Amino acid sequence: MSKKNIVQLNNQYIQDENQKTRYEEAEASKRHRLMGIIMLFVILLFILPTFNLVESYRSIQSNKKEIAKLNKEYKALSEKTTKEQALAKSLQDTTYIEKYARAKYYLSKDGETIYLVPGLLPK
Repeated sequence: MSKKNIVQLNNQYIQDENQKTRYEEAEASKRHRLMGIIMLFVILLFILPTFNLVESYRSIQSNKKEIAKLNKEYKALSEKTTKEQALAKSLQDTTYIEKYARAKYYLSKDGETIYLVPGLLPK
């Protein structure tokens, strides 16, 4: 086998073509760099609002839990208030006051004997 030597011509046309190729590669590199910077900027623009959106969602969920808890407390306090109002209304009656004092505080009139019966305590 014989070796063949390939020699590239080094004339003005080849030099111009090589320079043109280097220029096109440099332009492509600049475009790629610019597109990379633009993509990074776009990603940052989407990430920041996403964090705010997630934080808002967490805040809304915690507010919903707190609302549910406060509604339970409100119902319990409403029932307690209704019972207290009924007791206050009942305590305006003198006979009820006497029964209540005898049952709850074991008060008696002179000469009376008190016998405790469970379940008869006025509420």
